[in-house]
Amino acid sequence: MADKNYNGKYVFGLDIGTRNMVGTVGYKDIGNRFVVEAQVVLEHKTRAMLDGQIHDIAKVAESIVHIKNELEQQIGKNLDEVCIAAAGRVLRTIRKRVDYDLPADTVITSEHVYSLEMLGVEQAYEDIRTATENDITRFYCVGYSVVQYFLNDYAITTLEDHKAGKIGVELIATFLPDEVVDGLYSAVEKAGLKVANMTLEPIAAINVAIPEAYRLLNIALVDVGAGTSDISIAKGGHIEAFGMMPYAGDEITEIIASKYLVEFKVAEKIKKSMNKKSVKFKDIMGISHTVTKEELTDVTRPVVDNITRQVADKITELNGDKPVSAVFIVGGGGKIAGFVESLADSLGIQRERVALRGKEVMQNIEFRAENVKKDSILVTPIGICLNYYEQKNNFIQVVINDEHIKIYDNDRVTIMDAALQLGLSNDYLFPKRGDEIVYTINGEKRMVRGEQGEPAVILLNGKESNLSAPVEAGDKIVIEESTKGASAQVEIMSLPEYSSEITFIVNGKEIICPRYVSVNGELMPGSYNVANGDEIQVLDYYTLEQVLDFMDLPYHKGITVNNVLAGPDEKVYGNFKIEYSSLKDISEMSYSDLPEDDSDGDLDSDLSENVTDSSNVPSGAEQDNSKEEGKTVVVFVNNTRIVMTGKPGYILVDVLDYYPFDTSVARGNKLLITINDEKAEFLSPVNEGDVIRIEWVD
Repeated sequence: MADKNYNGKYVFGLDIGTRNMVGTVGYKDIGNRFVVEAQVVLEHKTRAMLDGQIHDIAKVAESIVHIKNELEQQIGKNLDEVCIAAAGRVLRTIRKRVDYDLPADTVITSEHVYSLEMLGVEQAYEDIRTATENDITRFYCVGYSVVQYFLNDYAITTLEDHKAGKIGVELIATFLPDEVVDGLYSAVEKAGLKVANMTLEPIAAINVAIPEAYRLLNIALVDVGAGTSDISIAKGGHIEAFGMMPYAGDEITEIIASKYLVEFKVAEKIKKSMNKKSVKFKDIMGISHTVTKEELTDVTRPVVDNITRQVADKITELNGDKPVSAVFIVGGGGKIAGFVESLADSLGIQRERVALRGKEVMQNIEFRAENVKKDSILVTPIGICLNYYEQKNNFIQVVINDEHIKIYDNDRVTIMDAALQLGLSNDYLFPKRGDEIVYTINGEKRMVRGEQGEPAVILLNGKESNLSAPVEAGDKIVIEESTKGASAQVEIMSLPEYSSEITFIVNGKEIICPRYVSVNGELMPGSYNVANGDEIQVLDYYTLEQVLDFMDLPYHKGITVNNVLAGPDEKVYGNFKIEYSSLKDISEMSYSDLPEDDSDGDLDSDLSENVTDSSNVPSGAEQDNSKEEGKTVVVFVNNTRIVMTGKPGYILVDVLDYYPFDTSVARGNKLLITINDEKAEFLSPVNEGDVIRIEWVD
C-alpha cells in the first residue's frame, strides 16, 4: 500500500515499450533503497509502437494519460514530471580514440581533460555525419562514457595533476536521431507532462542488472523486448560497448500468428502461455485449437534460434570478436521457452552462465505497490527511475548563431556542447596556426610554425563568455569564428648557420666573410624568405672570384691560393691563404706559371694590356720603395683622424692597423670602402689627407 503520508520528492519513471508501457513511482529512502510506491503495466491497444519507436503519438499519449491517472490515484498526489528512456533500436554508438600533444612535462588540468574529451566527441560526431551524409536524419549526441585515459600512451585511470607531453582518451559516444527525441517529447507533452530526465534503455537496464561490483567481469546484458534486443557489455570496471539487434519477441508472436492463423493479439496471448501444458484458442475462421507446450516450442524454436544467433554474433562483435564470460537476460522476450539455453549454445559458453535476471538483481528495491511481482520485465522501468538520481538528463533548447537547437542536458551543458551540436568544428572554435614551413638545411629537416590566430569570440546572452561556460534553457549564444594566424616566415639571415662566418687570409690580413647560402641550387641573399620545401646548403667555401668580389677586387691571372696559382672558380676554404699579386709581379712571371683558364682566349693580350695600362697599377706598387725612408701620413677614417708612420708608402689595408674596424662580424651583405668618395679596394694607395669610409651595407 502506498504511503500517502510521504511528502518528499516522487520519481515517475515510464518505460514506453513496443508491446507494454510500464509506469513506476517511487523514491529513495534514508538507507538509499528505492521504494516502489505504485506501478502500472498497460498493454498497447494498437500497434502504436513498432520496434521500439513511436508511430502513433496520439495513441501513445492516451496510454501515458491512462497510466498517469492510475498512479496518481494510488499515491494520492499529482504527477507533472516523468523520466523516460529511448530504445536501443535507434541508438548509434561510436568508439573513438584520440590523442593530444602538449609541451613536455605539462601539468594536466581539468581543462586539458575536458578539451580532450570534447575532441573525442567531435571526431565521433564527424564519423556519424560522414556515415550518414546521404541521410537527412540529424543526430544528437546524448552522452558519452570514457573507456580509458592514456598518459604518454600508457593506460591510466585519471589524467589530472600528472605531467605529460601527450594525453589520450578512448570513449564511447552515443547518438539519437532527431525524430526519436521529438516523438518521445511530443507524446509526453501531449499527455500534460514535462520530461524530467531522459536516458537510454540499455543504460537503465544495466544500472540495475549489473552493479558496479560486477563490472570488473566480462558480462553481457541483453534486454529482450518486443521489438528490439538491447545489448550492453561490461568489462574492466566500466561499460565497454552498447549495441542493438532488431530481433525480439514480436518475431516469435508473428510466427505463431502465421502458423495458427490467428490475429496478433491472440498470438501474443499464446506466446505468454507457452509454459503451460497446453493452450486453447480459436483462429480467424472460428476453428478451436488445443496446442501443447512441446508443439509450440517446436514451432518457435527456429525463430528463437535465429534471434539468439544474431544476438550472440552481436555480443561477440562488441566484445572484440570473442565470447563473454557470462550473460544476464532481462525483459519479457527473454522469458520465451528455450531462449536462455539457445543463447548459451550460440555463444559457445556453459548454459549455467546465461541466466534470466529478475528478483535476483532487485534486492535493494522495496515494493510497496500491491500485486507487483519482482520480474525481469521490471528491470528497465526501475533503472529509468534510478537514473534520475545518478545522472539527471534532459533536452534543453538554446539559440546559437540564430539557430534553435536541442542539447542533451546532463547537468553540465556548456557552450562547447552547444557548438558541437550545431556542428561547429574545433577549427571554427579554436585559434588556427598559420601555414608552417618545412625545409632542409645541410640535409637536416626543420619546421617553422605559423603564428597562432585569435580564438572565437563568444557572447552568452550579450556578454563575453568562453567555451566552458554553463548553458541553460533559452540562452542565446553568438560565436564568431576563430582566426588563422600569419603564415610562418624565416629569412636566410636569421638561420643560425648563416650567422657563422668564414675567414680567409689575403696578403697576410684576415678577411671575415659571411657564408654563402645555396637554395635549391641557386645562391640567395640573406634577405631571401625561405619557402616550403626549400633545400638549403650553407657552403663552407667561397670561390676565389667570390672572395675578390667581396673585397671589390678584380680577378687577374696572377693570384695564388695556398701558394698555387688559381683560377676564378677555385674553391677557397676557411683560413686558406690568398696572395693578390701586384701587376708588376705578374709582368715578371713566365707565361707557363699562369693558370690555364683564359676566358677570352688571348692570354698574351690580357697580360700586355694589364702591364702597359699604368692606371690599373696601384701607385704604392709602381716601384721598389724599400730603400726609401719611412714617412708619416695623416688620414681621416670614418671622421676619425689617424696617423700612420714607418713606411715609405701606404695602401688601404694598412689603415686597419691604426683604425679599430671589426671585420670579424658581418653587419651587412657587403663591405663598402671609399677614398675621397671614390670606390676603393684594400690595395688602393692612401695619401696624406685622404678621407676614407669603411662600412657594412645591405
